[in-house]
Amino acid sequence: MKIGIVGCMGRVGQLLVKGIQSGKYPDLELSGGTIKPDENYPDQGYPIYKDPNELFENTDCVIDFTIPEATRKHIWLAAKHKTSLIIGTTGLTENDECEMKDAAKETSIIYAANMSVGVNLLCALIEQAASRLDEEFDIEIVETHHKHKIDAPSGTALAMGKSAAKGREVNHEEKAVYERYGRTGERKSGDIGYGVLRGGDVVGEHTMFFYGEGERIELTHKATDRSLFAKGALKAASWINGKEAGLYSMRDVLDL
Repeated sequence: MKIGIVGCMGRVGQLLVKGIQSGKYPDLELSGGTIKPDENYPDQGYPIYKDPNELFENTDCVIDFTIPEATRKHIWLAAKHKTSLIIGTTGLTENDECEMKDAAKETSIIYAANMSVGVNLLCALIEQAASRLDEEFDIEIVETHHKHKIDAPSGTALAMGKSAAKGREVNHEEKAVYERYGRTGERKSGDIGYGVLRGGDVVGEHTMFFYGEGERIELTHKATDRSLFAKGALKAASWINGKEAGLYSMRDVLDL
């Protein structure tokens, strides 16, 4: 299966290239990557394009860990060329997810706010816990990332909150509380609160708290190496081969 990497010289992009070239994924072959029009790099030993349309035209599956503005274009390039697409971009909106569903009528797409096996298992556990713990247990999510991260809360934190909302069968946006400042009054029962920390070189730490009277449950995931995101994406690329058009998640890949 020919795999293309948009943003192949980015932090995760380089890890994806190394992963394919390592030989650990014999069913995957690197077909090329893209860079920005104003970038230039020495020969990397594989095709590099400045126009992503050329990459989508010459590959079976593209992996995208870029930025929302770029991913919004890539979604429709995938549909145009019937190229499978793995999306690990964070900061995408609900409207973007609707666009993915429309594009997925033409090709197979996997979208996950976090590609790690551990985080997706965590979300499954959160959904299960939330379905069994009623609103007497207050839900709070705290996440920490490196100082260069540009979106908040993180896509992973939002995925955790949405998993909790799904478990309780409530609308996430109606329950989400993204900021607190000044005299906010008492906490409303059923709220899903978010706390965001940024600093240093933290890859990613996320904790879901269920606060009850006299007890507290904490579900935590800590990422210490970005390569786990690349590993998850390459696992997804192997899985998507031959799949029918449709929008899938990492929980489909992992059968969670």
